[in-house]
Amino acid sequence: MTGSARIAGLYRYPVKGLSPEAMQEAALRPGETIDWDRAFAIENGSADFDPAAPKHFPKVKFLMLMKNERLARLHSRFDERTATLTLSENGRQVVSGNLMTVEGRTAIEAFMAQYMKAELRGAPRIVHAPGFSISDVAAKVVSLINLASVRELEKLIGRPVDPLRFRGNLLVQGLSPWEDHDWAGREIRLGEIRARGVMPIRRCAATNVDPSTAERDMEIPATLQRNLGHMNLGLYAEVLDAGTIRPGDRIALV
Repeated sequence: MTGSARIAGLYRYPVKGLSPEAMQEAALRPGETIDWDRAFAIENGSADFDPAAPKHFPKVKFLMLMKNERLARLHSRFDERTATLTLSENGRQVVSGNLMTVEGRTAIEAFMAQYMKAELRGAPRIVHAPGFSISDVAAKVVSLINLASVRELEKLIGRPVDPLRFRGNLLVQGLSPWEDHDWAGREIRLGEIRARGVMPIRRCAATNVDPSTAERDMEIPATLQRNLGHMNLGLYAEVLDAGTIRPGDRIALV
């Protein structure tokens, strides 16, 4: 590490599979995700997610970019003060609804029933449980994306790669390529907050989808496996302290 590693970008994804929201700061608490990150998901068919007793399900249960790239054509905006989700396509608002009310969820579900009808296995249902993160992993974590690793991937692919393909919470600059993979099990400082590396993030076919055009135009997991012998890019980390992080904060091993 050069000693100048910093948070270059900070994001959350209120609805699993929908677009990111850039943040100017994020309040973190021990053992928790960023507030509202993956707080909602859209069940594709089977309606067995129980908000009263939430449990981790494989991501294939929900609408998600790995199989449903059409989602990337939608721009989502979530207002946490009113719990209102607004969806737009090509700059035009198509639906809005309060996700904490039956009426609001019904409006979003009705739109998705038409918009995603060719890919649905049954009626779409928006699910949420307070304090529960509908993440790809059962643990409550934040995800770090090493921008130097993304630049190395660009060399392998021969094209620019948008870091938002990896749907991370923190974009990190100033590291060596793949350096963060060695942080699993080690303590990290994010600004004034301590965290612990959990494990590298194994990439799936969702990264093949351009987040701007919704085109499936790359083979990122296959490229990683073919050239590096693994499909990892990024790191999951567990938050150990309470505090606030911001773009520009330094990152270092403790």
